[in-house]
Amino acid sequence: MELREVMRTTAAIRSFSTEEVEDARLERILETARFAPSGGNRQPWRVVVVKEPSLRSALAECYQVAWREYTAHLAHGLVPFAPDATGRWEGPAIDLEAARRKEAPNQFADNLASVPVMLVLFAHLPSLAVLDNGLGRQSIVGGGSIYPFSHNVLLAARDEGLGGVMTTVICREERRVKELLRSGPELALAGLLALGVPVRQPKRLSRKQVAEFTTIDRLDGPAFGSLGG
Repeated sequence: MELREVMRTTAAIRSFSTEEVEDARLERILETARFAPSGGNRQPWRVVVVKEPSLRSALAECYQVAWREYTAHLAHGLVPFAPDATGRWEGPAIDLEAARRKEAPNQFADNLASVPVMLVLFAHLPSLAVLDNGLGRQSIVGGGSIYPFSHNVLLAARDEGLGGVMTTVICREERRVKELLRSGPELALAGLLALGVPVRQPKRLSRKQVAEFTTIDRLDGPAFGSLGG
């Protein structure tokens, strides 16, 4: 598939057919994705292909609990766990324990254990150059060495005729996930990727125009870009 088409049509797919994805196909995806950039070319990603049904079910339970926290924020009109206007997170904005007890049905969460491919993504923390540490705000820079890899996985899956999604919701249950997958303290849970044959592939994605997020010289400068999407 032509690169531009892949980039413009790789949607977040959460509904899959029951068709299996062969190991050879998945290996091709990872073989392509491994060329993602990372700081110092340290390639800090670690991937677990989860096949064992009991592990899948346990991870799905972790996701469902975290999803309850996520949706409880949305019910209050909040961005889940977002820093405030100062760039800091000062603590829960809702009652998390109450949220975790409240059922929150969701098609993806409720069927996560049966997705054709389940990948759990970890970041090797000592390999991350986190240059915004100590700036007094929420740190984001370390992710620049891990998430290009996960997006490469989704692009490569699209090129293989598959679809998928990366979710970080499960990271709320990092401790339990690390226990289940026997992770050491040097690793951080970075997300979960689900892949498979899409039930339906969106034809057109909705995104902001370039002029809506790009300016010239200053953040308050004139908008850059006039091409249509």
